[in-house]
Amino acid sequence: MKIAVIHDYADALRRTRAYPRLQGHEVRIFNDAYTDPARVVTQASGCDALLLTQQRVTVTRAILEQLPQLKFISQTGRNVDHLDVQACTDLGILVSAGGHDSKSPYTATGELAWALILASMRHLPYEVERFRQGHWQSTTGTRLYGHTLGIYSYGHIGSGVARVGQAFGMKVVCWGREASLARAKAEGFEAAASRAAFFEQCDVISLHIKSNKDTHGIITASDLARMKTTALLVNTSRAPIIEDGALAAALKKGRPGFAAVDVYEEEPVVGASHPLLKLPNALCTPHLGYSEGGSYEHIYDTGVDQLLAYAAGQPVNVLNPQAAGKR
Repeated sequence: MKIAVIHDYADALRRTRAYPRLQGHEVRIFNDAYTDPARVVTQASGCDALLLTQQRVTVTRAILEQLPQLKFISQTGRNVDHLDVQACTDLGILVSAGGHDSKSPYTATGELAWALILASMRHLPYEVERFRQGHWQSTTGTRLYGHTLGIYSYGHIGSGVARVGQAFGMKVVCWGREASLARAKAEGFEAAASRAAFFEQCDVISLHIKSNKDTHGIITASDLARMKTTALLVNTSRAPIIEDGALAAALKKGRPGFAAVDVYEEEPVVGASHPLLKLPNALCTPHLGYSEGGSYEHIYDTGVDQLLAYAAGQPVNVLNPQAAGKR
């Protein structure tokens, strides 16, 4: 079986325990970052199967129609919003999408949220660069102890971030849907008196909201305008949960005073083309939330399991069984 692996930016697959299991199959691995759909066609051309790493590239009907040999897509994760599953079905391309169920109370994304919080509050990137240039202390940081941490959506990731904030001596306040707030209260955390109070009172707000049609733009320009001039907004979830263009505009106005962001409306961001990258009060990372060794081991185990099951004629985690036999 000829397999194309695209957008493996850090060349992670080759270093996992899953990779040797593909011995006997022709595997083409591509590490470059791009948004041009024509590159997908070029890289997957002539292949029977495509391995997609998380949700890094949009695969449309127009792309799929140019891949007449493609019969199977293995998706490393349950989220397939980036993939036209109906087009796959119509064209006879089977799709398998396995999930990532972590049993740990903490996650790689939650850890990154804390890395961003600490780096922002203590101005670490700026201080490190100034030090390299020959300067000594240049700024005054802000400690966490005694300040208020806001968690928007107390789910698996948000709950872990909240517990760490509590360990730092922060007051933790939560906001979200009723079920989310009920979970937070059951663990002894406080719910904000109102949405307005949540944005007005918190010194750090960490967003952990799932992105879907109901949550797109759920964080509005009005919400951001309520934040303190000294406050920090952290987004390690998805960019569309914030109203389009609202964060860059808010940062220019100084409310909130700072933002730390790991996610963007269109990824990958190439050529430093995102407006947040031009702002001195924004710390931006290239979607590193799940980018660590253990996470790659898990997602590629799942992806390779699905490829080998398909090759053996017994596909697993199939989303569109009605595609079978059409191609």
